[in-house]
Amino acid sequence: MATAATVALTSARLLRLPRKLSPPPTAISLSSLSSLAPSALFKMGLFQSRSSAAVPPGKLTVRAARTESERVSLGFRAPQFQLPEPLTGKMWSLEDFESYPALLVMFICNHCPFVKHLKNDIVKLTNFYMKKGLAVVAISSNSVATHPQDGPEFMAEEVKAFNYPFPYLYDESQDVARDFRAVCTPEFYLFKKDGRRPFELVYHGQFDDSRPSNNVPVTGRDLSLAIDCILSGQPVSSTQKPSVGCSIKWHPEVKV
Repeated sequence: MATAATVALTSARLLRLPRKLSPPPTAISLSSLSSLAPSALFKMGLFQSRSSAAVPPGKLTVRAARTESERVSLGFRAPQFQLPEPLTGKMWSLEDFESYPALLVMFICNHCPFVKHLKNDIVKLTNFYMKKGLAVVAISSNSVATHPQDGPEFMAEEVKAFNYPFPYLYDESQDVARDFRAVCTPEFYLFKKDGRRPFELVYHGQFDDSRPSNNVPVTGRDLSLAIDCILSGQPVSSTQKPSVGCSIKWHPEVKV
C-alpha cells in the first residue's frame, strides 16, 4: 500500500512534467471566402474544381511544409506548356513569348504567406521590367482539393484585386509544375533567349532576403539584378540563393 509520502512525491513529479498538446489538424476556413464572388468562367464550367469533385473513399494524405526551391541546372530549357488564364479564358503557351529576349516564369498562389508578403512588390517589379521588354507569366499549380482558395475562380479575383500586369495561369493537372521541377511558392525562373535558340535558364533564385517575419525590407534585389544583366547583355552570376516559400500543394493521395 502506497504511503502518503509516496503519493505526494508521485503527484509532485507529475506536476513537473511538461504538458504538451498535439497541435490541431490544419483546417481550411471557407468563411473568409464567402465575400468573394465566383468568376463567370467558373460558373460557365470552363474549369472543374477538384474541391467539388467526388473524392474516392479513403484517407487523404496532404503534404505541406516550408520549402526551398531545388537546384535546377542553369541552361535548362523552358518546358512547353499550354494553360488557361481564368480571368479571360485564353489559352497561353510558351510560343506566345517567343518574340521576347527574356521570360520570367513565377509559380505562385493566392493563400501562401510567403507570396502574400511579396505580392505588391512583385507587381511593382514586373510592371517596371515589362516596359523594358521582359515577358512575365505566373502559374498556380496548387490542388484545390486541399486549398480551394487557390482555385481558378479566386485566381481571377486575385488578378483584379492586385492589378497583375501578367497572365496568371491555372495548372490543374500539375504537369507543368513537374516539368519545371517547381516545388514551392513563390519560385522564380528567369530565362533568356538568343535569336531562334530556345529559352534557357539563367536565374533560379530568390526575390530577395526578405521573409514574412524577419523584418528585412522587400527590395527585389536578387531578381532585379539578374533581370538587369539579361536586358543589358551581361552574364548573370551563378551564385544564387534558393527561393523559400510554401510547398506546392500536390493533389492528395488517397489511401484505402
